[in-house]
Amino acid sequence: MSKIGAICGKARAASRVLAHVSTVEKNWALARMADQLESEESAILSANAADVEAARATGLSEALIDRLMLNEKRLAGVIADLRSVCDLPDPVGQLLEEKTLPNGLQLSKRCVPLGVLAVIYESRPNVTVDVASLALKSGNAVILRGGSETIHSNRALAAAIRRGLEGTAVPADAIQLIEDTDRALVLELLQQDRAIDMVIPRGGAGLHEFCRQNSRIPVITGGIGICHLFVDESADLERSIEVIRNAKIQRPSVCNALDTALVHSNVAAEFLPRLVNRLAADGVSFRADERAFALLKERYSNCILPAGEMDFDTEWLSLVLGLKVVDSLDEAIAHIAAHSTAHSDGILTEDATNAECFLEQVDSAAVYVNASTRFTDGSQFGMGAEIAISTQRLHARGPMGLEELTTYKWIVRGDYQVRP
Repeated sequence: MSKIGAICGKARAASRVLAHVSTVEKNWALARMADQLESEESAILSANAADVEAARATGLSEALIDRLMLNEKRLAGVIADLRSVCDLPDPVGQLLEEKTLPNGLQLSKRCVPLGVLAVIYESRPNVTVDVASLALKSGNAVILRGGSETIHSNRALAAAIRRGLEGTAVPADAIQLIEDTDRALVLELLQQDRAIDMVIPRGGAGLHEFCRQNSRIPVITGGIGICHLFVDESADLERSIEVIRNAKIQRPSVCNALDTALVHSNVAAEFLPRLVNRLAADGVSFRADERAFALLKERYSNCILPAGEMDFDTEWLSLVLGLKVVDSLDEAIAHIAAHSTAHSDGILTEDATNAECFLEQVDSAAVYVNASTRFTDGSQFGMGAEIAISTQRLHARGPMGLEELTTYKWIVRGDYQVRP
């Protein structure tokens, strides 16, 4: 049996055990995982430092280095998110529906785990912990395959998690890391449709496309965000600047960071210089369409360039912001429809009619009125840690927490009925 086959076999066996572990026992296992991660903080941060050093040596961009970097504060946040999963309701066993048919059959629909998940991800070692905690609480075994750039971090985190499971009702093989970074193993993993129930890629467009094209297993895609905010002519301009600033700079390397600001032509001459002046002080540079560039080029030539052909189709993941002037709400919505990845898009407005029109016509996983796109996040939505942010329509959409990692089965109770 191949290495991947052996891992999958262990995961399937562990999933059968985990599906029947009680909520109390799962919460105890999660608490032990958190305790173990805290006790191994020094080793984990040392492993992460080795990944960061190697990334810099290979010329990885600062944006990607930021994604893979752990420090005491970030690790503490990851552990806090793990502990918060203990407080979330356990969806497994939840009764969704029940009824009695005229023939006397008693039907009920009950939440059950999906079974075995395979999560393939890049750059962010926190995903190792987030996914492990959510998979465990929802009764799923999980096979983790992180990127080569975070291999030391992921090994340290996964080893600590598995040590934390010792002595609990949860089998250690419910959480496994593929430690070999050979990319050929990913293709082999995607063929294991008899052992794995769902594949979740977390990374760039190339990874998602590879999984869609090569997987024999259902794939949930998402996490790629070309995000927009439209400044309506009725918007509170001063407060809009602060929302855009937060959406752009609070953490620019993540999928819900802002990529493009659309500004109504009636307020563009007043608003755009104020916005650029504010964000340029934070180190933001700009890619402006023809009309926005004409308004800004003389005063802000040091930080603004004309937008290129693909700039409005680029997820910047850095301190770069696209700017475009539009003449109407309809034009803003049309631009979003053409360039958004259906992740997070919003409107800044004081016009309730325009807000409702935007909410109805923009078909993204999260649609905002007068708020930063940075809130599209499992913990910010009150879900605890998230396993991914889905931008597709089937099964799950938006931040995927515990409920999104379950399916259901029908329970049929009879009295020896036969179908006529």
